[in-house]
Amino acid sequence: MFFTYLRRELRRRRKAALVVASGLALGIALVIIVTSVSSGMSKAQDKVLESLYGLGTDMTVTKAAAAQGAGGTQRPRFEFDAKEDEDATQSTDRVMVQGFQTLASSTVGKVGEQAGVADAVGGLSLTVMKVDGQFKRGEFKQDESAGQGGPGGGQGGGGQPQGEVQGGGASFDVNSFTVYGTDVTQQDLGPLTSSQITKGRTFKATETDAEVAVVDSAYAKEKELAVGRTVTVSGTEYTVVGVSTADSGDAAANVYIPLKQAQTVADSKDKVTTVYVKAAGSQQIDTVKAAIQKNIPGTTVTTSADLADTVSGSLSTASDLAAGVGKWLSAAVLVAAFLVAGLLTSSAVSRRVREFGTLKALGWKSGRVTRQVIGEALVNGLMGGVLGIAAGLAGAYVVTAISPTLTAQLGSTGGGTGGGPMGGGGGRQTASRTLDIALTAPVSLSTVLGAVALAVAGGLIAGAFGGWRASRLRPADALRRVA
Repeated sequence: MFFTYLRRELRRRRKAALVVASGLALGIALVIIVTSVSSGMSKAQDKVLESLYGLGTDMTVTKAAAAQGAGGTQRPRFEFDAKEDEDATQSTDRVMVQGFQTLASSTVGKVGEQAGVADAVGGLSLTVMKVDGQFKRGEFKQDESAGQGGPGGGQGGGGQPQGEVQGGGASFDVNSFTVYGTDVTQQDLGPLTSSQITKGRTFKATETDAEVAVVDSAYAKEKELAVGRTVTVSGTEYTVVGVSTADSGDAAANVYIPLKQAQTVADSKDKVTTVYVKAAGSQQIDTVKAAIQKNIPGTTVTTSADLADTVSGSLSTASDLAAGVGKWLSAAVLVAAFLVAGLLTSSAVSRRVREFGTLKALGWKSGRVTRQVIGEALVNGLMGGVLGIAAGLAGAYVVTAISPTLTAQLGSTGGGTGGGPMGGGGGRQTASRTLDIALTAPVSLSTVLGAVALAVAGGLIAGAFGGWRASRLRPADALRRVA
């Protein structure tokens, strides 16, 4: 009887049911779209951070920035020999630790001993500046018209030839690239994990001090490097065993070599610039950070959340809009849809006074009338849920298909980033980096289940409005309206 009456009433009031369902569908669709876009923003930011941070890395430990006036920044110095052959090309390079701040390698072990640390690995970030060129000697040209007739036969009164040096000078090219020394025995942590080996292979665990290298694909293309060829760092030739491609954005370094080799060429034995840390769980990140800062003085700990605060540009702006305005707007529309559905249901009950009064006169209890109204409202809510989910999925698909490009600009945290892979420099400020990220709008199962819950809630709220009104009707109200 319940379902028969329910089906008949919904069929008879199709337009009213469609209006209620459409209102709920609008609110639910907006919630799905905003939620999916926010999820896409979060994933985009994660890609930006991974390009610097390394997959699985929760935080980095670098040396704390030195106080003002506590030692000037080292400047690169280049020295050239005086050669008789003016056409000889001269070349020299300088390997510099990024940020000029290092930690003892023993710091890696100390960090790994802290409670809540699952893994820790050290790395050394370097910048190599290579200068190539040649000097050209100038030519002295005498001024024949000067000093004619004077003593010395064309020389000035001081006995020196009159004239000037013309031509000569120097022409040098400066080539700068970055090198990252990686611990080949622990390659599942650190910035190299944010790249994929696309040609050749990665390092072997036994190549701790081997003269081998992995180069970034963009740098390999620029310098025409390939697997089997060599790249020179401070006079040492490294055989390229693999080519890597960054998953997103720029690579952490142009060239990757074993950590011991990096320490050797940089004259930084048993030194690292960065310790990459993986916490045992995401809930322990703040606790681990506090423990490291307390137990290992003279260090700066930077988490992914700290780095995320430095992300600006259209990605940050859009993320703030989605998280703020978008969520508030969707919540407001959803509340309005619920209220409209409830008011429409209550209004429909008012127009059915004669019907419900007659049913009560025939023996229907108030609870049965209320259940009937709630049942109709619940079906309207489920219909709105289906329409809303369909519209929300369509909207998310359109966003993903268009894939608008957002720009993420990464600035300095002021103490943890030093020009290199997420803090590779140890306390120096670094220049901003700009990355382009394609936005997607993934819809998760939890979002769909949430939409279903909203549809049911909308139906129940609307039914509660109408049911309360219907429960207050008396049979006498129906008799008054009988002509």
